[in-house]
Amino acid sequence: MTITSSVQQRSKLPDVGTTIFTVIGQLSAQHKAINLSQGAPNFPCDPALVAGVSRAMQQGHNQYASMTGVTALKQILAEKVETLYGQKYDVASEVLITASASEGLYSAIAGLVHPGDEVIFFEPAFDSYAPIVRLQGATPIGLKLQVPDFAINWDEVSAAITSRTRMIIINTPHNPSSQVLNREDLDRLAALTRNTDIVVLSDEVYEHILFDGRKHNGMATHPELAQRSVIVSSFGKTFHVTGWRVGYLLAPAELMEEVVKVHQFMMFSADTPMQVAFADYLQQPENYLGLGAFYQQKRDLMASLLKDSPFTLLPSAGSFFMLASYADFSDETDSEMVQRLIVDYGVATIPLSAFYTDGTDNKLIRLSFAKDEATLQAGARALCQVKPR
Repeated sequence: MTITSSVQQRSKLPDVGTTIFTVIGQLSAQHKAINLSQGAPNFPCDPALVAGVSRAMQQGHNQYASMTGVTALKQILAEKVETLYGQKYDVASEVLITASASEGLYSAIAGLVHPGDEVIFFEPAFDSYAPIVRLQGATPIGLKLQVPDFAINWDEVSAAITSRTRMIIINTPHNPSSQVLNREDLDRLAALTRNTDIVVLSDEVYEHILFDGRKHNGMATHPELAQRSVIVSSFGKTFHVTGWRVGYLLAPAELMEEVVKVHQFMMFSADTPMQVAFADYLQQPENYLGLGAFYQQKRDLMASLLKDSPFTLLPSAGSFFMLASYADFSDETDSEMVQRLIVDYGVATIPLSAFYTDGTDNKLIRLSFAKDEATLQAGARALCQVKPR
């Protein structure tokens, strides 16, 4: 029995309900479906990392860390970024450890976006961007990536920029399309934002998961963009520990100062023993430099297993996702298709329309290959059995 509130409610997000991930998760559990939907690994992380957290706890690292993070972790991150991308960040004022990349996104948007501002982002998009912008009294401006290659139309971006544009949100490698930005994209973004006060918020949580020899073209690789960018990344995605909820931000000191003001009142500091363990684990670059090859093997396995399926697979350049089209054999909406896959075939995926604010349906579903081999094989077998409707 629930309690009936006597308080009249005024919702800040009246049109926001339970996320599609929760809905699909509940339906999948009900039908005991194979999980190719959730963007989280179902295999264990490196036991050495777990041992590192345990060791940190036993050594007494169980109280608050400093507000911006454990110094040793910030130091090794700054060294990593300078080595890989060529940009030097000041450890004291330009590196922030957050309680998840999601908290980093919120802190950055809340700290830098004001009521009346406009924020450009690209759809399909991670579902938290627009609601966070709206919570600041600002207006999210969603521009659609070009299907099927999911490229940014920079002429559309130019036309969308107004005197109220405060921020442009970038995501590379991209969730859910799995596409990545190239050097020309970065140069166009730099040209469009030059001599403006527009901040670039760059979601780079899949920075180490790129395929076929591609290099990560993040904002730290472009000196001009680095001067106006807040970069968000995630230890959870990199080290298969999404439940540990630790991420980090990189930004020029003037921008970071405002972001930290929000962070200190949201979390104050991220989990201490995890930070200590990550600082130690990052001492070995092979712990993250081999991630692309690790996931490319899984991508290629899934593609080979689905070659005889009725689905058409779109190229996957990065992240641990792949899009599949069913337009050749069904007129169902993507939500109907996903529900049929769960109920009739016992396999869970995500409809791409869930990543659009207007529910755009391109008859595409998202598959996650961040799974063990047995799960990939079982999921592919189910998808290969799908019949036209």
